[in-house]
Amino acid sequence: MINTLISAINNREEVSFTYSGLPRVAQPSAVGISTAGNEVLRCYQTQCGHITPGHEWDLCIVANIQDLQITGNVFQVNPPKYKAGDKGMSQIYAQL
Repeated sequence: MINTLISAINNREEVSFTYSGLPRVAQPSAVGISTAGNEVLRCYQTQCGHITPGHEWDLCIVANIQDLQITGNVFQVNPPKYKAGDKGMSQIYAQL
């Protein structure tokens, strides 16, 4: 799954997956190890279920992601308020 996420970030492709029981479509911005030691995905959700309305940015534990797929949609512009060097990660495998 990590390789799929790295590829999606490098190719700027949206992904779809289920997380916390909710379907999501998101622009992946970074994947790596969180400061808590988990493999995580930082993503900007563009469609589907959100835990809280208006909550577009999320830090997802990779082990809890289900049904990951690349949608085939490419995004050219970085997501709103994107910043390189995610402070929630102690190690970054890939980022926009």
